Amino acid sequence: MFNNILGNDRIKELLINSIKMNKTSHSYLFVGTEGIGKTLIAKEFAKMILCSDENKYCNKCKSCIEFDTNNNPDFKIIEPDGNSLKIEQIREFQSKVAEKPIISNKKVYIIKDSDKMTQEAQNCLLKTLEEPPGYVVIILIGSNENAFLSTIKSRCMILHFDKISNEEIEKYLEENHQIKINSKIMIDAFQGSIGKALQLKEKQEEYERIEEIIYNLENKDKIDILNMSEIIYKSKDDKQEILDYMNVVFLNLAKKSSKYANCIHIVEETKKRLQSNANYDMCIDNMLFSLWEQVN
Repeated sequence: MFNNILGNDRIKELLINSIKMNKTSHSYLFVGTEGIGKTLIAKEFAKMILCSDENKYCNKCKSCIEFDTNNNPDFKIIEPDGNSLKIEQIREFQSKVAEKPIISNKKVYIIKDSDKMTQEAQNCLLKTLEEPPGYVVIILIGSNENAFLSTIKSRCMILHFDKISNEEIEKYLEENHQIKINSKIMIDAFQGSIGKALQLKEKQEEYERIEEIIYNLENKDKIDILNMSEIIYKSKDDKQEILDYMNVVFLNLAKKSSKYANCIHIVEETKKRLQSNANYDMCIDNMLFSLWEQVN
């Protein structure tokens, strides 16, 4: 159980013990930064709850087999429709909750990104959390605890997920993807999220080039910096990630020299102009010139 999921051993143990003692809650709130395994743990927990075997993780019963093939009728994941979870989705969920389990003794619903529920949707969900059927377990998953109504939180067992250590992430990438991250700054940029690590590992070379540009701001003239910065001009589709990473590097340098602190502000202003649909190349030109002037 949970063997292939990194980190949060305390929470895993708590969930396993609740199954063994038959003391699962009717509703949970899993809270923590994105990409640290909240959904993976929730799914494994759901599989245990639904398992028909007394050991609760047999991988052989009808429930486990259908769970692994995404066909278990007693399990459902609900995700936002667009940018939010809407009241219509919660009403549909409630109509299904009223139906009894088909192959298990329980039904489990995972509501992903539940911090994106509209207030109307949360108030609607509250009715189910107040008087849930005895056979239902609801797992809310979100990154921003403050987005939930206090009445929602008061009716859930709240589990706060920890970030995964840099050492665990490095080991995972080396053992499972044969990738060694050489930049400590890049590892810090993962922010304890294996999800971010898996995304950023594909761009390791790009981010190493970004670091090279920044480290050479003091050593090169303006034209050299522009010539070195082709990677930024080519990254229009990934501009948010590129600019965010630049500020990760500048934040690290600002710990050693205060002159880099204002560079963060320059990058943030560039992000704002781009969000206002300003010309991309011109914004990057201005940003690079401003950064060069700031550190020289």
